[in-house]
Amino acid sequence: MIFQNENSFDVKEKIEKSQVAILPIGAVEAHGPHLPLGTDNFLAERLAEKVAERTGAFVLPTLPYGQVWSLKNFPGSINISNESLIGLLVDMGISLHQQGFGVFAMINGHLGNAVALKEAARKLYEEVPELKVLYLFYPGVKKVTDEVRETPSAHASYFHACEVETSYMLYLAEEKVDMSRAITDIPDIPMSADVTPTPWEDFTRSAVLGDAKLATKEKGEKIITVAIDNMVALINEAKPAVNN
Repeated sequence: MIFQNENSFDVKEKIEKSQVAILPIGAVEAHGPHLPLGTDNFLAERLAEKVAERTGAFVLPTLPYGQVWSLKNFPGSINISNESLIGLLVDMGISLHQQGFGVFAMINGHLGNAVALKEAARKLYEEVPELKVLYLFYPGVKKVTDEVRETPSAHASYFHACEVETSYMLYLAEEKVDMSRAITDIPDIPMSADVTPTPWEDFTRSAVLGDAKLATKEKGEKIITVAIDNMVALINEAKPAVNN
C-alpha cells in the first residue's frame, strides 16, 4: 500500500489494520559511470515495495537524502548531516505513532545512514517505547553474498557500485543500469580509513569499489531474496508485540 495515495477519510482504519509503516531511505551520491546518483533510493524503494506486498505494510514516500560525507566531494553527491537525519527520523517516528502505527521499519539503501538510523531508533525507544522501530540494511546476507561473488570485497564493510551492488540494481532496477560503462576499480583502502575521517577521493577516483563488470541479475536475485525473506520475518515478528 502506497501511503501518499491514500485519503484522510479512509486511512485511519487501514492504519489500524496494517500497523506497519515502511520508510525507504537512500541517498544521492556518486556510483561510478554505470549507475545513477539515486541508486540507493531506487534500491530502498524497490525493496520496500516487495516487503510491503508480503507484510501488508504501508510504504511511505522515499526519503531521498542521506549522510554521504565520504563521497560529498564527488560530482552529484548531496550530503545531509547525521544530526539533521536523526532529527527528521525521530519527528517522523513520533508522528507515525500518533497516527496509530505500531511498527516503523526503515529500509535503508545506503550504509552511510546506519549511524543516524540506529541513533534515531534509540531516541524513539526512549520517547515512544510503544513504537517498534527497525533499521534494516540487507539483513542476514553475508553467507549468500560470499557464495555468489567472484571477487573478494575491497573492504570488510563497504560495498559500493561494485559486483554486489550492481547485481542488486540489475535485479531490482535493471532499466537504470548501463553495463556498457561498468568498470573494474579495486582500490587499496588503507587501514587508517577505518580509524580516522577519510574522504573517498583519497583512494578512488571512480567511487567504484570492485569489479562491476562481473555483476549479474542472477547474483542480485539470490542475495536480495534472502534479504527480503529476513526483513519480512523481522517485521512480522514485531507485529504481535504491538497487537498484544
